[in-house]
Amino acid sequence: MTAVTRVAPCGDRALLADCFDPAGVAAAVRAADLPGVVEAVPGAATVLVRHTAAADRAVLARRLAELEPILRTDDASALVVLDVRYDGADLDDVADLVGLSREEVVARHQGSAFEVAFCGFSPGFAYLTGLDPRLVVPRLATPRTSVPAGAVAVADTWSAVYPRESPGGWRLLGTTAARLWDEGRTPPALLAPGTRVRFREVTP
Repeated sequence: MTAVTRVAPCGDRALLADCFDPAGVAAAVRAADLPGVVEAVPGAATVLVRHTAAADRAVLARRLAELEPILRTDDASALVVLDVRYDGADLDDVADLVGLSREEVVARHQGSAFEVAFCGFSPGFAYLTGLDPRLVVPRLATPRTSVPAGAVAVADTWSAVYPRESPGGWRLLGTTAARLWDEGRTPPALLAPGTRVRFREVTP
């Protein structure tokens, strides 16, 4: 079975590919340098491929359906380690929900091998896959009106870091001083699809 299971039109200048491993498929699109492709944007289970008006959509769709994902490398440059103070407002609640101690929650979170699946919600917000199954918890029933920048959180099967102050319904485990989004940096986003991420506990 190929990684791409379906390719459908999305407007007049894009195709939407349903696939396994969207980050890997998006990397394969970029590496293939397909004629007319402008951008490949991975989502939770899809890749949006924007193309020029002159692109042959039928040919492009056929080529997309044949792509296999590019596997990430184990190059240390592809790994980002984020130092975290596990002082989040929801740490105790998460521990109660999953039947673990605070220390076990912290150990399992920092022991998870995360990878950026896709980015969205706000600039620099990366959805991290690889969360320990014991830490899967639902979103808050009522989202907070304000979550501070640097908040490390979990929700459902994902973990993430809020890059800036914003509303949010994820459960907060801790905080990091890392800048997830910096317009003075190239590229401005610290985390990109396919990047491996580890969290490391630090004390105040």
